[in-house]
Amino acid sequence: MEGALHLAPHPFLSPDEEGYARLRRLDDGLRVIEAAFPQVSTDIEVCRLTCMMLEGAWRERALTPPREQRQTTVCDCSLCRRLPTPPARTPADYGWRQSAGRPLTVKTWPYHRELDSVLTGGWVLARKMNDLERDLGHRHRFEDDILLFHEYKRVIDTIDTTHLTQLIEGRLAENFSTNTARALVCGLYAAHKRSVDEYWLQQHHAGSVVLPQTNPLSQSTYSLLQMMDCLFWHVSPDTELWQEEHLASLLLCRVVDDMVDVRADALTGEISNFWLADLPTHTKALYAAAAIALIKYGCMPEAHPPMWNSWLQTSTIVWLGLTGRHALWFDGITQGLPPAQDCPLCDLQPNACTGILTDGTTLTIAPRPTAPALSPRTAELSARCRAQYPETWPLFDAELHAFEALHGPWHGNTDSTWEILRRTYIAAVEASRAASSTARARQVQEDSGVVGSEFYYTLHDPDTGREDTALLAYMFGCAHPHFLWNATGHRPTHLAGDWLDG
Repeated sequence: MEGALHLAPHPFLSPDEEGYARLRRLDDGLRVIEAAFPQVSTDIEVCRLTCMMLEGAWRERALTPPREQRQTTVCDCSLCRRLPTPPARTPADYGWRQSAGRPLTVKTWPYHRELDSVLTGGWVLARKMNDLERDLGHRHRFEDDILLFHEYKRVIDTIDTTHLTQLIEGRLAENFSTNTARALVCGLYAAHKRSVDEYWLQQHHAGSVVLPQTNPLSQSTYSLLQMMDCLFWHVSPDTELWQEEHLASLLLCRVVDDMVDVRADALTGEISNFWLADLPTHTKALYAAAAIALIKYGCMPEAHPPMWNSWLQTSTIVWLGLTGRHALWFDGITQGLPPAQDCPLCDLQPNACTGILTDGTTLTIAPRPTAPALSPRTAELSARCRAQYPETWPLFDAELHAFEALHGPWHGNTDSTWEILRRTYIAAVEASRAASSTARARQVQEDSGVVGSEFYYTLHDPDTGREDTALLAYMFGCAHPHFLWNATGHRPTHLAGDWLDG
């Protein structure tokens, strides 16, 4: 697939008066941070540019005359032939997406006082995974990171953000850290993004503009917006910030997340995900396949030493699976299993996807390797499945052999990993053997949040956490019957805001 970034055919429209006022408020805050902490001047400039682009993209979308829906040409490639039929959805299907709602019913981190939020769990998990070898000061800075949650109204309503900001600024003045200064920039970016999203949705509901279902923005716009957005949430060392391996992982992490959230965002109107409504089907299929290839790459031992953010993709897919946000549980319960023979998704080879933004990357399909025998702990997982779920066991056992061919012998926590897999992946496979049922899919989805809140802490164990994360990432992202692939189906309906997005 070709690199995603190309020169725009024309500049975005300039912001309107309200947009310029928002940008001035943003700049006031950024100048205060820059004067005190010039070390984060690059982050500040990236924040300025991203917010300017966000303002222009929204106005372009709102004021571009509606055009006829493009006729999608039928593609007969091996990937497009296996695309699923997208389900119809309504806002009622997305109550789980609110950070105050199910399925995450208890705190994810039982030994600390933290927000009961799906985002908190994912943020803590990614940071802990990355910091096992090199502590960049990310592990325990929850009070600083709270500014990242400006976009969630429940947080703003229940926390004195003014006092908290003063506390953080005072602490920064006493004990400077580049990463805590970056947290302030992240907070300003998140607050700006939420305000511009809400402004245009309110304009839409008031009838001042009509936000169309067609998308005037390009694949390059999406890729750049998502990469820049992700730079704020997954801060890497300066020496790695602009390496292509890092940027590829950022983009594909957002692709995985978008494949789930885009159905909600087609309803709520969030700009950065709206691309999927209109992107060519073949391009969507290539992005999804690249994400699967990167998850496989992330299961390999050699994938991790070079970069601090190398666990980002695997920890993201596990977080989605254990908070009920993964399409594996939401859209993946379909009647019957797809055939495993000659499956191009099973046979996708691991790929770091370096160059996906610039020079492009080549996806290879070849027979997948399989381990001749399972290591002791993996064999125990197989034995438990054979005893309790004999119909699912042949599939489960074959996937364990394929995983160990990539990963090598597995040395994880057998008890907790089995409990998670039993109530997520195996439950979904078992459910797919019966008649299709939205209610059954929701049961698996809600229980995934419960088992996640019960066992999330095991993924932080310094001895077994990374092993468990690698296996869960493989099962949630790559293992047949490809529930993740089912998330590539998308059918936009009407546009309406919700409690979370305004």
